[in-house]
Amino acid sequence: MKKKDLILAAGVLALAFAVWLCTLFLLPKNNQKIRITVDGVFYGEYSLNEDQEIAIGETNICRIKDGKVKMTEANCPDKLCMKQRAIDASGGSIICLPNKVVIEAVGESSASQDGIDSVV
Repeated sequence: MKKKDLILAAGVLALAFAVWLCTLFLLPKNNQKIRITVDGVFYGEYSLNEDQEIAIGETNICRIKDGKVKMTEANCPDKLCMKQRAIDASGGSIICLPNKVVIEAVGESSASQDGIDSVV
């Protein structure tokens, strides 16, 4: 390879890296909220931008902190939902099967697309 070929390849790689960084940090995330359902029934939709603790009925408690949500308490026998990784704006879900609780990352406009009103 010639010196000019190496400079061109390095320039293309640098440009690709710059574009990747811009999309990672500068563009808004699609999923800025979580949706909670209990036994398939809409329970609530909460912003990941606001730190808070959410009591889900009398069975579970989840905590939103620093843009991530984690199940912190559950009265189910196995407590597997508390061992699941925290979810954030990149997506994911936390599921408590015994209590039929599902927490999932959703986009800003997904509630209107699904036909679900944001009534808590």
